[in-house]
Amino acid sequence: MNATIRKKLNRITDILWAGGVTNPVTYIEQISYLIYLKLLDEEESSRELKLRLMGDQGNGNTALLYPKQAERYRWSKWRFKSGQDLRDFIRDDVFPYMASLVKAEPQIAEYFRDAVLEIVDPNVLKQVVDEIDSIDFAKLGTDVKGDIFEYLLTHLGQSALNGQFRTPRQIRTMMVEMLDPDLGDTIYDPACGTGGFLIDAIEYILAKYSTEPIEVPIYGEEWLEQRGQTIEEAKQAVPTLQTYRKGPGEKIPDWGLLERSIFGIDVSRQMMRIAMMNLVLHGIRNALVKRGNTLSDMGGLSEDDLARRYKVILSNPPFSGQLPKESIRKDLPTNSKKSELLFMGVMMEALAPGGRAAVVVPEGLLFGSTSAHVELRRKLVEDYHLQAVVSLPSGVFKPYAGVKTAVVVFARPAAEGKKGNKKDKVWFYEVRIDGYDPDKVSGGGRPETPERNDIPELLRQWAQFKKSGFTQPPGVEANTVLEPGSPEPNSWWTSVDRVRESEYSLAAGRYKPSIGAAAPEDDPKILIRELIDGEKSILEGLETLLSEIGKAS
Repeated sequence: MNATIRKKLNRITDILWAGGVTNPVTYIEQISYLIYLKLLDEEESSRELKLRLMGDQGNGNTALLYPKQAERYRWSKWRFKSGQDLRDFIRDDVFPYMASLVKAEPQIAEYFRDAVLEIVDPNVLKQVVDEIDSIDFAKLGTDVKGDIFEYLLTHLGQSALNGQFRTPRQIRTMMVEMLDPDLGDTIYDPACGTGGFLIDAIEYILAKYSTEPIEVPIYGEEWLEQRGQTIEEAKQAVPTLQTYRKGPGEKIPDWGLLERSIFGIDVSRQMMRIAMMNLVLHGIRNALVKRGNTLSDMGGLSEDDLARRYKVILSNPPFSGQLPKESIRKDLPTNSKKSELLFMGVMMEALAPGGRAAVVVPEGLLFGSTSAHVELRRKLVEDYHLQAVVSLPSGVFKPYAGVKTAVVVFARPAAEGKKGNKKDKVWFYEVRIDGYDPDKVSGGGRPETPERNDIPELLRQWAQFKKSGFTQPPGVEANTVLEPGSPEPNSWWTSVDRVRESEYSLAAGRYKPSIGAAAPEDDPKILIRELIDGEKSILEGLETLLSEIGKAS
């Protein structure tokens, strides 16, 4: 994304802020409405050209989104309006028309259903429309369009309004790489928020199917520009630099297959819209993203939603809150009312045979002693293949939350009904620092520390573990006493039998190896003599005290 587009986006957000639209979630939603209308207008122009080339002017042709009687709703027809005429037309005519396309374009209709124009100042609205109109999206590649929306979403990273904040990229890309999604895998996030995990999984697949993918630092391409380095030079200078790959995916044989494999649900309609626009700008127009509550019997899920099973699940669901028992889905493998246990149950139930999942959980889920905690972990260990527990730094979600978290990675046995292998070993890895300062917060976020990041080493060890068929985990066995002076270990493993004996506790610290104390270098004879002399001194002091007491009485 070039500096010109970045300046336009900054102007748009500045205009909205000055115009009273100050909640980042709200102004990103409002911008997404207008960007979508501009995109649809550009797509319509492309449709018209194709129809003309086929000798059809499009009169009454259902292939057109805006047939003759509806042309007035196109961006290009109303963008010249101003004042209250512009505001009222978008609010009272354009939005309702888009929401009415239930049969012709159900996803567009769902996007605009209940849409509310919250830019009430007509002059502010006109300025925003003019800025968006100056961006020719048709001439931009999918990667640039995606970067535009990702740039807007950084504003969410500077707030936690209504509990909305994004999972940091370094954690998302780590989890995606661990699961290694491929074309044809159905990918699901039951609490998708802005769609970050879905986008990262798509980018990972596109890079796989690109002739010349590029490598990007987790800090973005601008970080490289500021350093004046190529990615190769940066990696040589900073061996712990964490990167991910991007590419156009030109070798994907069936784009529709990729689109049809993306699924996301969020309880917030605002988040659903933002996630959908994020996907559209990344070239994924037909993903099944919808508003719903995955925990509730009354959450708006269809029978198909409830019955569907997924090959890849990536999520960072909400940690707090409780549902009334009467509202909770009856098919979940837990009787708890706590949302973190319920979401974990949702994902265990939704995972297809042979599927794999990576989920951010509060560490309390790993060692909680209630019957619901223990039973959920028992099912996870006994009925699934629990592969890894990755402990994250306590500051990973600063400044918005300080709760200690971990990533649980597990798979479902390929044969339905088959239990997990009793010879399984569970791998633990402790990420102490994730490429950002664990203690400081500056400018709404944590300062970058590219030279201090445990994640690249974690991914290297994970690749070894995966290559062994998850039979030979890296590191040392649980509770091993290491030689004095050994470095503090990052990784260790334990047997499922040991976990079972520990009431299914998955707390990493319970199994962490310790470092033996160094033997004293002093001559033991001297130490014994010093101890005897010390005891003598104490006895002499007590005799003196006893004598003084006798004289006083």
